[in-house]
Amino acid sequence: MPRSCPCAPLRAARPLALIGPPLIPLLVSALVSTASAHAVLERKEAVPNAAYRGVVQIMHGCDGRPTTRVSVTIPEGVTGAKPMPKPGWTISTVKSAYARPYPSFHGTVSEGVTRITWSGGSLPDEQIDEFTFFARISDAFAPGATIYFPVEQDCTEGSYRWSDVPSEDGTAQALKAPAPAVRIVAARGTASPGTVSPGTAAQAPAAPAAKTGPIAIETPWLRATPGGAKVAGGYVTLRNTGTEPDRLTGAAIPQAGRAEIHSMTTEGGVMKMAPVEGGLALAPGASVALKPGGYHLMFLDLKDGLKAGETVSGTLTFERAGTVPVTFTVAPIGAQAPGTAAPAAAAPEAGGHQHHH
Repeated sequence: MPRSCPCAPLRAARPLALIGPPLIPLLVSALVSTASAHAVLERKEAVPNAAYRGVVQIMHGCDGRPTTRVSVTIPEGVTGAKPMPKPGWTISTVKSAYARPYPSFHGTVSEGVTRITWSGGSLPDEQIDEFTFFARISDAFAPGATIYFPVEQDCTEGSYRWSDVPSEDGTAQALKAPAPAVRIVAARGTASPGTVSPGTAAQAPAAPAAKTGPIAIETPWLRATPGGAKVAGGYVTLRNTGTEPDRLTGAAIPQAGRAEIHSMTTEGGVMKMAPVEGGLALAPGASVALKPGGYHLMFLDLKDGLKAGETVSGTLTFERAGTVPVTFTVAPIGAQAPGTAAPAAAAPEAGGHQHHH
């Protein structure tokens, strides 16, 4: 019987999937444990606002059957994708509108290739081969983010769907068939997240500290969201400088229908997210950091997206201190801290042309 991947079909409805450093060890573990069964990307790092050469490596066929079709989904925020011709294979592409326009030296780009398919060839099971495309990583991503490129592999009999992607909305699953991943890193000579190089503007300056009674509220911030997103993460550091315990019980922003306080834990190598029942305790003299990979605010039922660089007026609600107005700054998609430095300058794209997608 032909072998096919037991995972879910390619998640074309989820064009952008990002996750920060807390899930990288999980991804690496999954890659190592089943490396012989993967479609992988040769280049596993990329720089924001720069060209990227994607090389999909197909390591084997389907239970001995040759591979006859390879298709890669280009996620939202990766623009200007172009496939490299491959002798003996026919190329087809799907072009779609982007969720938002991206800057270009020619103005802006609002649509582009979102899927590339090579078909009609035959790659024997005992051989490996590479399928190459060129694209640009846009300014939608910040260093520390990870982008996923789901891949479909069809054979004369059987198929695989390398499309498992970690999620920040509480639905993280074991990565039985991980989508090939690219880690976003800062360009050489640029500031690391949370710092600003001389002459470089910050995407989202950190909000000043505030205080209500004994509760100090430091750097409230949000992550920008891709088009169509219904959830957003919120982060803040809280310090109880008083002698009585208090508890964070809620939060609100105008763009969200509701908010929850969540925890993130790892059980059996799987990241799990769950609401914090009864609120988050703030002991006297204690400090609690809500940050990516740990406690955080989850804003649900978004009516409007969040854009990097803007500020959002909201509130935090405490058991003793009551409801306190705060101003959230919005950092780029995938940011690990507020005040992330602007992406590096554009680099030449394939073919010698300088585009800024």
